[in-house]
Amino acid sequence: MKANFFIAIVIALLSFSCSDDDNNSNSTSLSQEEKDGLLYMLEEEKLARDTYIYMNNLWGLNQFNNIKNSEQSHMDAIVSILEQNDIEYTILPQGEFSYQNLQDLYNQFVINGQVSSESALQIGATIEDLDIVDLEDYINDSTNSVLISTYENLQCGSRNHLRSFVTAIENLGFTYTPQFLTLEEYEAILNSIQEQCN
Repeated sequence: MKANFFIAIVIALLSFSCSDDDNNSNSTSLSQEEKDGLLYMLEEEKLARDTYIYMNNLWGLNQFNNIKNSEQSHMDAIVSILEQNDIEYTILPQGEFSYQNLQDLYNQFVINGQVSSESALQIGATIEDLDIVDLEDYINDSTNSVLISTYENLQCGSRNHLRSFVTAIENLGFTYTPQFLTLEEYEAILNSIQEQCN
């Protein structure tokens, strides 16, 4: 009787353990689209970091000096998920990108950013504008809670960066016109305070 009771408990524990493992794998597994999105966003965050490093060397503005470090942390957050899921990735040297559209953007940013400090700040605002919209698309296309939480945190940082660049642009007597966000979305960001991001 006692032996049968013991066996029943062991079977129950094993069943619970297997069920728990299944739940964990479901909560962390990524679709191919989500994996592709991670690889793309890694390079898009690299686009921001590399551009800001270049602009900081060119103009020495606090915005670029501070935000380039934040972009590195954004890259690190994505790399962490890639490595947790055994997804191969490559980080090319500064200014080099595997996605041609990002390479084209970087090349154009380097040219335009040399015109003036205001032009450089406009580029910074444009990058954050693009980041927010692309992250929103990936959030809407994902069901993975870890991925969504990470993207939302990156979005939070990008909203703060956008506010910082726009403030600097306006301090020079210019304005920024959103390139990717709707005007309503853009104004909602500007009219809200700096956020505390995890």
